[in-house]
Amino acid sequence: MSSHENGRSLLEDGLLQVRKDEGEGLYTGDGSVDIKGNPVLKQNTGNWRACPFILGTECCERLAYYGIATNLVTYLTSKLHEGNVAAARNVTTWQGTCYLTPLIGAVLADAYWGRYWTIAVFSTIYFLGMCTLTLSATLPSLIPPACVGSACPTASTSQYAVFFFGLYLIALGTGGIKPCVSSFGADQFDDTDSRERVKKGSFFNWFYFSINIGALISSSFIVYIQDNAGWGLGFGIPALFMAVAIVSFFSGTPLYRFQRPGGSPLTRMCQVLVASFRKRSVNVPEDSSLLYETQDKISAIEGSRKLEHSDELKCLDKAAVISEAEVKTGEFSNPWRLCTVTQVEEFKILIRMFPIWATGIVFSAVYAQMSTMFVEQGTMMDTSIGSFTIPPASLSTFDVISVIFWVPIYDRFIVPIARRFTGKERGFSELQRMGIGLFLSVLCMSAAAVVEIYRLHIAKELDLVDKEVAVPLSIFWQIPQYFLLGAAEIFTFIGQLEFFYDQSPDAMRSLCSALSLLTTALGNYLSSFILTVVTYLTTQGGSSGWIPDNLNSGHLDYFFWLLAGLSFINMVVYMVCARKYKQKKAS
Repeated sequence: MSSHENGRSLLEDGLLQVRKDEGEGLYTGDGSVDIKGNPVLKQNTGNWRACPFILGTECCERLAYYGIATNLVTYLTSKLHEGNVAAARNVTTWQGTCYLTPLIGAVLADAYWGRYWTIAVFSTIYFLGMCTLTLSATLPSLIPPACVGSACPTASTSQYAVFFFGLYLIALGTGGIKPCVSSFGADQFDDTDSRERVKKGSFFNWFYFSINIGALISSSFIVYIQDNAGWGLGFGIPALFMAVAIVSFFSGTPLYRFQRPGGSPLTRMCQVLVASFRKRSVNVPEDSSLLYETQDKISAIEGSRKLEHSDELKCLDKAAVISEAEVKTGEFSNPWRLCTVTQVEEFKILIRMFPIWATGIVFSAVYAQMSTMFVEQGTMMDTSIGSFTIPPASLSTFDVISVIFWVPIYDRFIVPIARRFTGKERGFSELQRMGIGLFLSVLCMSAAAVVEIYRLHIAKELDLVDKEVAVPLSIFWQIPQYFLLGAAEIFTFIGQLEFFYDQSPDAMRSLCSALSLLTTALGNYLSSFILTVVTYLTTQGGSSGWIPDNLNSGHLDYFFWLLAGLSFINMVVYMVCARKYKQKKAS
């Protein structure tokens, strides 16, 4: 009888374990919760069912952004009467700021608010900026008088103030959206589920596809409205789409998976530095298992998995060495004196990422030319097709078309083929993907330089060097450089999205996304810096320089060759750094 009862007990225990395992399979394994903080069921939340709302939000928000950014240089030169260099500098500085403010949003998202509420708050700020900008282009008192002949009155201080206040409110608004939307979308896929991991790789491709659908509408329809129907309507339509983006985002709330904020990543990094400095005289044990780590399966950091110890940067391991005094007192709770291995590894990951991150700056400087020097080059070319005039800024449509063409080709054809040869889930590794994009950026700048050489040759032949008039060379000669830039984006920018999400510590994903966006900011600042230096050096002795207001008398081709050379050097440096990079290992 006793043996029968024991057998039944074992059977019941086994059934309970099976049910427990089945129950665990119903829930996500990455710690995600619903908006109320409860564990979420896989079948009812996240995955592709939640993504249309996020992709719709990103599409409309990017339409709003590019509706301003694409033709901004034209507004500054034609309505605020700025020169070519000043306008290009203002555009790249503003765009740089748009990619610098995400550091603010990222820290708030990772530490306090979470990604959802950060997006919600900063979207509202963004919308207010769009409305202010629309007013500045609509009210006659906020617009400078039109040019009379060659005399163009400059904008007043108040007119500049209102315009740039709205412009930089938009820059602040992007700070809470850009670092969080892509990460929030990727959060909808369980990182512990192999099937959902593959879908997450596909999500990044379609996320970038959505960005470019918005950009396509902006660079064609919105630019046309701005040039032909007026700037008030041209800025008002993007403002309306920003409102649609906010509605789309909130509509998906019941379906979203949320990650809990893990506390300030900046504080944790400072704790590692302080703790390792305090124990600078302590020897790190050879056996890494002797370093301090919590005994629980989960990490001490909210919303994060444990990270395995790595042998690099052992000086930081001192922060996780348990001292004799701590053994005697049993006091292990002060992170300013003793950090876990996971906390130390978080810091190490950021340091390992730095060289890869830095090489993205030059690529972003190349990308910045699409909304500045490519547009100014286009204004000095033949923009007419019969009776129809093509706005030079709308040529960026071909960059967008290139992206829209390549995303499904890459996702549906290139990845499966590459997977057969590499054995990788996503076809190429993130590092390989970014490297291909850097090579294409060299070809892009070279193509732009060749077109400019040909344009200047025609200007010289027709005696147009001293005349500020368009050269009879079709603007469609710019298509190859835009198409190459679009292909480079597919590899580099999407590769960065994947790299900085997958390789970042779980509780620092918004911050690392912001760091990837920071390369765009620094790239724009680098472009402004190069423009300033080139203008200063080439205008010495009364010379008109490489980039005068009359491009027919300049040498914009030299500027493009300079960027091509910098891009090649950058690619070589990247290849060296990529070979030495060690992947993150989460337990």
